[in-house]
Amino acid sequence: MKSRTRSLAVSSILASLYAILVVTLAPFSFLPFQVRIADALLPLSIVFGIPAAYGLSIGCAVANYAGGLMLFGGASIIDVTGGAIANFLACYLAWLIGRQGGVKRRFVASLVQTAVITLIVGSYLWVLVGMPGTYDIFGLELPGLFAVIVGVAIGSVIAINVLGFALEEAVRRTLYVTDK
Repeated sequence: MKSRTRSLAVSSILASLYAILVVTLAPFSFLPFQVRIADALLPLSIVFGIPAAYGLSIGCAVANYAGGLMLFGGASIIDVTGGAIANFLACYLAWLIGRQGGVKRRFVASLVQTAVITLIVGSYLWVLVGMPGTYDIFGLELPGLFAVIVGVAIGSVIAINVLGFALEEAVRRTLYVTDK
């Protein structure tokens, strides 16, 4: 019973934190070129496992629904479900990769999270937002899909690999979680 209660608490806290961060920082959290600060919570799945994956997925669904209503007058089912699926898959894979290993393995796990989020979210955002076929970035003409994926990738590296990995390591040390 104790572990089910702990799992529910971890899921609930992370879902709430994720949704609050996304909605509070909405100008940075939406559209093709975004730095979703809430994604810094994703590497915590390496420490907390499947309950974190559930919580961060539910938090993403809630945040994308609320953000869609606030910013665009309506939520997109593609964004609500696509974001939640991307978060779950990213967290689950990171947990599998990073749960048993040292700091290098955990960092690789966070890189996998960035790749999953970038590919899934970048792909559906291009369709959802209706970006042009090509996009001019600093004089370089890039295909629209590639430009959106690069935009999401840059934001994900900042949120997940810089902020999130540092947060994961700090939480790991604070909770005295040791490498296995």
